This record gives sequence, structure tokens and C-alpha cells, in this order.
Amino acid sequence: MNDISVCIVDDNRDLRNALEEIISMSEGYECVATIGTAEDAIRSIPDLKPDVVLMDINLGTEASGIDCVRALKTIVPATNFMMCTVYEEDEKIFEALSAGASGYILKKTAPARLLGAIRELYQGGAPMSSQIARKVVAAFQNKPEVSPANTEQSELEGLSNREKEILEQLSRGLMYKEIAAELFISPETVRKHVYHIYEKLHVTNRIEAVNKYFGR
Repeated sequence: MNDISVCIVDDNRDLRNALEEIISMSEGYECVATIGTAEDAIRSIPDLKPDVVLMDINLGTEASGIDCVRALKTIVPATNFMMCTVYEEDEKIFEALSAGASGYILKKTAPARLLGAIRELYQGGAPMSSQIARKVVAAFQNKPEVSPANTEQSELEGLSNREKEILEQLSRGLMYKEIAAELFISPETVRKHVYHIYEKLHVTNRIEAVNKYFGR
């Protein structure tokens, strides 16, 4: 059986080295690259085509690990992405999963569990830390029932004025940083608003959101 090829994307050099050591010293796994920025990841991973990418969320640059997964998943659909992060917030979890990640594990996870999660992901599973899995289950359990009648209209009415403003800007093709400059808010704030827009409109990308908003 071939070794599972793994690529590590994290802006913390010490953590990259620690993860590389865990993977390289374990039978059945091969660390093919360690990468420190989203830009380098987007440039390198399509050529590397690893089986699994351990992706940090906060890469310390304008592009987050979630942006990175979103950009790469369509280019290397056979590669499995697992977010390896300190974040447990609900919106980070769902944004990462909707971007194309198939697993979500916390950095404090023990090495043996991390290796097991990599293999589980490689074999078609969707590994998550127990804390994360509980949040996902709770989110589904707390989701209110929605009547089919007038659903689309109620979705649009559920948008805040700020979210409508951002949808207008998205429809003009503006990037997050351009919207941020126009509205005098941070790109991260724009990203959070866009996540909530997608959630409220039950869409997964900009085109679907804009089309639903304008009734197309």
C-alpha cells in the first residue's frame, strides 16, 4: 500500500516542523511539503497533488486557510483538506466545510489521533474533533423548521441592511478588501457578513447569492 502523502500549510514554523516530524516518523505517511502562506499553497499544491492537506485557518495573511481551500478544491478535487486549527467557533467550522474541507481537527489533538484522522479522511471519512462534532450536531438540532411557502421572500427579509449593502457590492464584482474600503470596515468583517448572507439565503457562492437577491 502506498504511503498517504500529506502537505502541511501553517504560518507557524515551529508547528509546521512538529507536524512534519509526526508525519515523517510514522509508517504509512509521507510529508511531501510544508508551506507557510496561502499564496505559496495555491501555487504549489496543484503540482504536488497530495492525498491530504492539513490547513491552518489563520495564515497571518489577507487570504485565510478557508480562502485557500475554496481556491484549491476545484483545481485538485481529489485532494482532501482538513482544517487543523485552534478555532472552535461555529461560523469558522461551517465556513470551512462549505469551502470544501472534509475534516476539522483542533491543534491540541494528540499525535495518534491526528494520524488516525488523516487516514480516516484519506479513506473517505469526515473526521472531526469531538468538540467540533458536538457543535455541528447542536447546530442541526437547533435549526428551526421552515415552511416552504414564501421561504425565499422570508430569507431576503432576514438580511440586515449591512448585509444588503454588501450584496449590492458583491453584485458589482468587488473583492472583499474593496468592499471593506468602501464601507469602512475590515475584510474579515466583510467575510463574516458574507458567511451570514450565504447561511440566510441557503447558497454556497457569490453568484447564487446575487441571483437570489435580485430574483434571477
